[in-house]
Amino acid sequence: MSKPKMFEKPVGLKDYLPAAAKKLRQIERQTLDCMGRWGYEQIVTPSMEYYDTVGVASSTSDQKLFKLLNNRGTTLVLRSDMTSPIARVAASLLRDAPLPLRLSYHANVFRSIEEEAGREAEFFQTGVELIGDASADADAEVVALAIASLKAAGIERFKIAVGHVGFLNGLFEETLQGQAEAQEELKACLLGRDYVGYRERLAALGLSGGVSEELEGILRLRGGQEICDQAMQLSRNETAQASIRHLCEMWDVLKAYGVCDHVLIDLTMIGDFSYYTGMTFEGYAADLGFPVVSGGRYDNLLGQFGRPAPATGFALKTTRLLELVGLEPDGDDSAVLIGYDEAGRREALIEAGRLRDSGNTVVTERIDDGLTHSSLLAAAKPVVYKGKRYAEFLSYTGTLQEHTKGGDAT
Repeated sequence: MSKPKMFEKPVGLKDYLPAAAKKLRQIERQTLDCMGRWGYEQIVTPSMEYYDTVGVASSTSDQKLFKLLNNRGTTLVLRSDMTSPIARVAASLLRDAPLPLRLSYHANVFRSIEEEAGREAEFFQTGVELIGDASADADAEVVALAIASLKAAGIERFKIAVGHVGFLNGLFEETLQGQAEAQEELKACLLGRDYVGYRERLAALGLSGGVSEELEGILRLRGGQEICDQAMQLSRNETAQASIRHLCEMWDVLKAYGVCDHVLIDLTMIGDFSYYTGMTFEGYAADLGFPVVSGGRYDNLLGQFGRPAPATGFALKTTRLLELVGLEPDGDDSAVLIGYDEAGRREALIEAGRLRDSGNTVVTERIDDGLTHSSLLAAAKPVVYKGKRYAEFLSYTGTLQEHTKGGDAT
């Protein structure tokens, strides 16, 4: 293997330059503030966990885990999601805390990837976990909060698709009893949104016309509350019926929140983690083909850590949100630039300190050229210096102390 070049990074990792880092932190702050107003408290967990506990519970395949050995030979992993680490904390440090728990987080997570373009091995998530409430109201709360969080991040055009793993499980139990392999193959097609492959696999099963039409019909079960009524007529299986009743209850709660315009029911939605046990959802922005948020119910996960409890939650794909909201021009329109020469240095730096203490952003720079001071004082607003924009320019040269906000835009 050739030695990496001096400026190369490992595949799937990226640098965030100042404008991107600023916007990323802004999204983080706005979404966490939104979650806090809904009563969710922030939690921070380690980047590394034990493979035999969190690594195994995460449901991320071994091939996608970054594994390390510590100096004792114990296998560690870089966290591949935040749900499993939070489940560990809820079952240990928060074991005696009364339920329900409402926890929020912002963190980087890691997943090993094949060397292909566009995939990230490290990315950021901002999300919540609601632990200890099995109700449809709890599921509706996290969906409504996901909608509020997307809006807080500056995303306005999006749709949330909500499904329930119990519906497909019940329907397949009824129509494909004893055909576990066929069930998994059909689920894999739905998970990958491969509807052509789904129809082809369905045709290859050689089912009776009525059953085949019934299973193909689920591809059309996407829409509003009327989908629940249609699904209730599609299967008499109790698991499937209970799942639809749960979604109907959720819809009523979402209607009370006033967010149904952003939601559609999609009964092909099954979620991409094996620990999902009930409702699942994904959110898609109008200008991006990838989901920007995903979540669902995972009632069995905490039992693996010795504290059985129902739970539901979601994670915003914060890195993808960054692509949608865009970056601001370089510089800070609210910042002050103070220029000085040797004689005016002391007064300039004292004024800079005073302004910073008052909450202002201040950049200081020694400028010995008097013509530069004059041109900046006469510049239009915002002041542009060395390619960056500033709201004000203060000039300290010798005993002359001048102050201007600049004129109109250049």
